[in-house]
Amino acid sequence: MSYKILVLGASYGSLLGTKCLMAGHDVTLVCRDATAALINAEGTEVRIKLKGEDAHRSIRSGDHPGTLDAKTPETVDPAEYDLVCLAMQEPQYGHPSLSDLLGKIAAAGLPCLSIMNMPPLSYLRRIPGLDTGKIESAWTDPRVWDAFDPGTVTLCSPDPQAFRPPEEGANVLHVGLPTNFKAAKFEAAAHNEILETLERDIDAVRLDGHDVPVKLRVFDSLFVPLAKWSMLLTGNYRCVTTGEPLAIRDAVHADAALSEEVYAFVDDIAQKLGASPDEMVPFAKYAKAAEGLLKPSSAARAVQSGSGTIERVDRLVQQIGYALGMEHPVIDATVTTVDQRLEQNRAAG
Repeated sequence: MSYKILVLGASYGSLLGTKCLMAGHDVTLVCRDATAALINAEGTEVRIKLKGEDAHRSIRSGDHPGTLDAKTPETVDPAEYDLVCLAMQEPQYGHPSLSDLLGKIAAAGLPCLSIMNMPPLSYLRRIPGLDTGKIESAWTDPRVWDAFDPGTVTLCSPDPQAFRPPEEGANVLHVGLPTNFKAAKFEAAAHNEILETLERDIDAVRLDGHDVPVKLRVFDSLFVPLAKWSMLLTGNYRCVTTGEPLAIRDAVHADAALSEEVYAFVDDIAQKLGASPDEMVPFAKYAKAAEGLLKPSSAARAVQSGSGTIERVDRLVQQIGYALGMEHPVIDATVTTVDQRLEQNRAAG
């Protein structure tokens, strides 16, 4: 069965969108006017390295069985779609056109799969015993998630690393680390059938007879995607400094012992929420992958470029830790540094 998938976000969202196109599903990317016009004229290009090959392949949207188009938020009718993928940075959802679209999606009861680093607040409302009222300060606008039935929202750990090459158009994405998306299930069986179909169809895709990396993996556990938090707090947010940003590799490996301590602390938070130890990614595996992450994180790049708002998973983890009676000086220092840099940017803006 072919599905129609609405992807909010044409940058990182084009990675999962392209995998769905290759598997025969139709995709609409939601983005700004200029980007939508470019994509509708030229399609998208995702560059990815296949196993055993030295050079990246260019995967163009028009070469695959699914159809692609792009729209602005105001022109989207949610009734036309089977699944929504949330792939924008969390602060963007507070924009009036996007918050209005989210309201329509919630009213339609569509299943929403988030591939944001920052989980939707409605997803965290599915975790038993977590008082989400105490952690709302981590979101730019927590109210945009109020209309959602939590059971219709799930999280997919955005483990693949990708970026837009600055010299290329907004329809090009370069994949640096082609790992898998790991999704928790929805509450409804009908919604999970969509996820499981996409998982099988994406897994079956071949390019010139070769397997194509970046799979969708679906898990029964609500907590599997939370394994990303320890990576973000150990690497991504520690790339933000009072001066020039660090590469993820350097943030992790400048003091590997301290990084392992932070990583274990965040893993412990996830486990106190209900995750089991075998759902977490071992630090050694993450540290090995970080050796190849030679650029600052997207959060650090945004701060350095003058942004006044970014996704605040650092603050989210800190606040959940406080609610559990847990705190760590490195995480507190990280949150303080990010707070200060964002405040400086807003003052200068």
